[in-house]
Amino acid sequence: MTRHSTTAILARLRAVIDAQETTPGRRLPDERTLSAALGCSRQTLRQALFTLESEGAIWRHVGQGTFVGPRPDGHPIREALLLQATSPLQLMQARLIIEPPIAAEAARVAMPSDIDRLRHIVAEGRRARSRAECERHDAAFHRAIAEIARNPILLGLLDYLAGARRRVAWQQQWDRTYRRIGASEFTGLHCDQHTAVIDAMAARSGFQSEEAMRRHLEVIARAMEASV
Repeated sequence: MTRHSTTAILARLRAVIDAQETTPGRRLPDERTLSAALGCSRQTLRQALFTLESEGAIWRHVGQGTFVGPRPDGHPIREALLLQATSPLQLMQARLIIEPPIAAEAARVAMPSDIDRLRHIVAEGRRARSRAECERHDAAFHRAIAEIARNPILLGLLDYLAGARRRVAWQQQWDRTYRRIGASEFTGLHCDQHTAVIDAMAARSGFQSEEAMRRHLEVIARAMEASV
């Protein structure tokens, strides 16, 4: 294909990513599917993907796929393991075990700039009006806490859990939950709970941070259980 057509494919690929409102860490369709959808060869598609990767818009891992956003600091557990995950409620159980202690560790090492970053994410979340926006800001908040903990192993574990949310079973359950409680609870109650976690972190209280995160995740788990 000509250079002009390659540029056109790159523009169309950007549009596909924007139109899907893909959240950071979400996997794109495979090359065969993308090239067919865009009407180009796989070679041309790879050139466009290379450009996006060099810009930090996507990242790729052999055997796992292509993901939206910059390459994470903590290397995610292989995607093949995600296929072995079972129910969404079991995933929430895993989050309840893993994420509260991460919040406690983040409280121990958080800097003022980290607290400001989290408050900015929550402020953006309060303005969300769609499921995609709510999910994007929620994911950003939870990942930011793992980043603040400054432990790539913990970050990798959280990326594993976040990656499991891309599975069809989770998305279907999450869609039912969202439709039942609506955007107002995500932008109200959930953002208030996020703020409680931040306030505990700002006070350097690992115990309170852990408990605030646990209470928040328990609310999500109960909402999902009610939507089964």
